[in-house]
Amino acid sequence: MERQEPGQLRLVGVSKRFGAVPAVEDVQVDIPGGSFTTLLGPSGCGKTTLLRVIAGFHDADAGAIYLDGRRIDDVPAHKRGTAMVFQDYALFPRMNVHDNVGYGLRLAKVPRSELARRVSETLEFVGLTGLERRWPDELSGGQQQRVALARALIVRPRVLLLDGPLSNLDAHLRERMRWELRSLQQQLGITFVYVTHDQSEALAMSDWIAVIDAGRVMQWGSPSEIYYRPCSPFMAEFVGSANLRTAPVVAQQDGRVSLMLDGSPLELPFQGGRLPGEVVLCIRPESIVIATTPAPLPSISIPGTVARRAFLGAIMRYWINSAGHEWVVDQSDPGALAQPHGGVVYLAIHPRAVHLIT
Repeated sequence: MERQEPGQLRLVGVSKRFGAVPAVEDVQVDIPGGSFTTLLGPSGCGKTTLLRVIAGFHDADAGAIYLDGRRIDDVPAHKRGTAMVFQDYALFPRMNVHDNVGYGLRLAKVPRSELARRVSETLEFVGLTGLERRWPDELSGGQQQRVALARALIVRPRVLLLDGPLSNLDAHLRERMRWELRSLQQQLGITFVYVTHDQSEALAMSDWIAVIDAGRVMQWGSPSEIYYRPCSPFMAEFVGSANLRTAPVVAQQDGRVSLMLDGSPLELPFQGGRLPGEVVLCIRPESIVIATTPAPLPSISIPGTVARRAFLGAIMRYWINSAGHEWVVDQSDPGALAQPHGGVVYLAIHPRAVHLIT
């Protein structure tokens, strides 16, 4: 398939209510053309409703939606330049693969020869050549997902909307299909907007992530920004595991702030305004090193004891008790530390691994 023109999608103050219940509230995001953008959030947070508002299946109660500078929220769904892949694929059970994929072109009254050429081309692109006459119930879950993708892609959308299309697949197939989806998006160069509640899926696949809770965008940014620079304790704990600690502010001057973290002095760069007397710090479990001796400066060393541990395959997860707090630490080499329960260790934390949540 030839590369398609990506669409730049802009949402300005978009809101949607169902009766008295707000489902989407004042969403404002700019989705770059040609990006893989994920709407990430817990079940019931409004992410699928927002996707359906973009698609035109729900009318927004407030706000505006722009595609390449053209306002589309008052345009019928089939004329918006978007296409949608549903969570359950929504294949027509009484149509074979060829007819399912070509359905949108038949509605558009595309000539039969052109329709056949584009169906063949699209099926080849998604790896389904030879299955044209199969019925949906004769296909595996992965094949059904590809048929749904092909049916959406064949109409050459500017933006492809995907409502958790991998959620019904088993874990092994789901992981494989992640990379196939990402590779497909990069080959086509079009804009994907993807909905999921799976944090690891969002981090692995996306150029940009909008984290949604209670209908609002809590944070927008790259996967790295979302993970390492969460804007709130909710964000820190929702995306990955986090050690959250309250730390008193000792001094603040010249773009730096001095803190006390579990009794150890810690200095961090900080360019914002005056901080309150206490701040919340976020330290990811894999950013901490467990050692049997104190670490050299500028790292701080917090003594503790091993409470328990769990072998997770690629990592060993430790729970460390220190001064009444429990730390979660992930070590990438499960055999590197053989401390028994109750063994004394030091948690080495480098300042660059500490994120200050104001």
